[in-house]
Order: sequence, then structure tokens, then C-alpha cells
Amino acid sequence: MKLGILINTARHLDDIVGISRAALAKNHQVIIFAMDEGVKLMETQALAELAALEGVSASVCDHSAEMYGVHTEGQSPKMVRGTKIVCGSQFQNAKMNHIADRVIVL
Repeated sequence: MKLGILINTARHLDDIVGISRAALAKNHQVIIFAMDEGVKLMETQALAELAALEGVSASVCDHSAEMYGVHTEGQSPKMVRGTKIVCGSQFQNAKMNHIADRVIVL
């Protein structure tokens, strides 16, 4: 199963990590997309470590990152702070929603 997690607030980091690790423990894939205020979590060590795990793919909305002052490097699509977190657009959100079996919003 592929679990999509849409992050649009900066309030549920522990839940995101816990749900993701539980899904991975059951051999599910996790797809994370952050937008709006949720992009702030992409700068946390916890989410960077989560994105580095096998079975996890993560991306962030470049427009939201710019609006909230989240630092990214290079040109889009790009990696955020040297992690596997791809900085892109709402295309990554649409792609996640298309391929995920279930999507939760936090």
C-alpha cells in the first residue's frame, strides 16, 4: 500500500513521524507532500531523517517555501538542505494523490 501524507500545517510533526514509521513497519510506502505552513516542518531534523528512510519520498511546494521563508537550494526541482526532499510544485501533490492508495491531511 502507498500512503500519502499532505502536510499543510506545522502542528503535527510527531504524528507524521509516528504514522510514517508505523506504515513503514508494515512494508507500506509513504509519500509526503508539504505545502502552506506545513513547509516549515521540512526544515526539521525529524522530517529530514524520515525522508532519508527507505520507502519514503518527500516533496515540498516551492511557492509555499518561498512564502514562508523556508530555505531551499538550486533550481526546481531541487533537494532541500541536501536531503531527499524534492522542492517542486503542486504537480508533486497531484502525483501523490494519483498514486497513493490512501491520503491523510495533517
